[in-house]
Amino acid sequence: MRILVTGGAGFIGSHYVRSVLDNQYAGCEGAEVTVLDKLTYAGSTSNLPMGHPRLTFVRGDICDRAMLMDLLPGHDAVVHFAAESHVDRSITDPDVFVRTNVLGTQTLADCCLHRGIERVVHVSTDEVYGSIEQGEWTEDAPLCPSSPYSASKAGSDLIMLAYHHTHGLPVCITRCSNNYGPHQFPEKLIPLFVTNLLSSRDVPLYGDGTVVRQWVHVDDHCRGIDLVLGKGRPGEVYHLGNGVELTNRDLTERLLRLCGAGPERVRRVADRKGHDRRYSLNVGKAERELGYESSISFDQGLADTVRWYRENRAWWEPLRPDLG
Repeated sequence: MRILVTGGAGFIGSHYVRSVLDNQYAGCEGAEVTVLDKLTYAGSTSNLPMGHPRLTFVRGDICDRAMLMDLLPGHDAVVHFAAESHVDRSITDPDVFVRTNVLGTQTLADCCLHRGIERVVHVSTDEVYGSIEQGEWTEDAPLCPSSPYSASKAGSDLIMLAYHHTHGLPVCITRCSNNYGPHQFPEKLIPLFVTNLLSSRDVPLYGDGTVVRQWVHVDDHCRGIDLVLGKGRPGEVYHLGNGVELTNRDLTERLLRLCGAGPERVRRVADRKGHDRRYSLNVGKAERELGYESSISFDQGLADTVRWYRENRAWWEPLRPDLG
């Protein structure tokens, strides 16, 4: 089996690649992996086992149709992680989000169609639904994105589904809750707060800290993606997560304890524009159809993540010149 992984040098994509190369997924043992990554600020070959005999790395842009048409032949499946993903950046610089997430996904979908790719998994986010006050979203909930980032991801989802319904492209879509774990670029909440605290800096908590998010370890997320790749029904959407809900204030308190810091290290900052108050995914469909379940408890996963950043300063310190 040969798999093309777009965005495979980023946080989630690189974890998936390392897991495939370590033969952690039944049915993918011995698979060859091609990573396609533009290597923007959040992607790095340091996240990949570059010398692995079953890994091929290609630096390129998913908007480059000619490159994709040359690269795709010989691959059995595509797992599409490549995306601009930081909400704050999308508010100040939305153009690149629309180009990469919408046009890039359309270009990839069209090239996969013309090259006859047998399986495509498009990795998306719970943010496409907007905010939910009570209850949980199921996969048929209407999309109501609030930020340029989530709007661009919703657009990419609809493009992939349109290619399935119009042309029969064998694509599945996954939507996950907030990921955490090692190798996450330190602009996201958990690695930003941990690296600040390990550097004796304050942490910036938005508003009153009462927004609610679900959290899933990147390993549980990637195992779900593998299940969707192997068993998912084309044209279907699958939610992946573990149901752990925390306010940002609660999460901050846990990180303070794990880093040995006190509440005086919290600095309240103005809330994000258009900040969604709560996300919540129902993962019952993936459990019933695919046998999906999370295996890493949040307490253990968070402690392990903090330990990884504490022990791997050489990885993240070059990414945080502001702490120097």
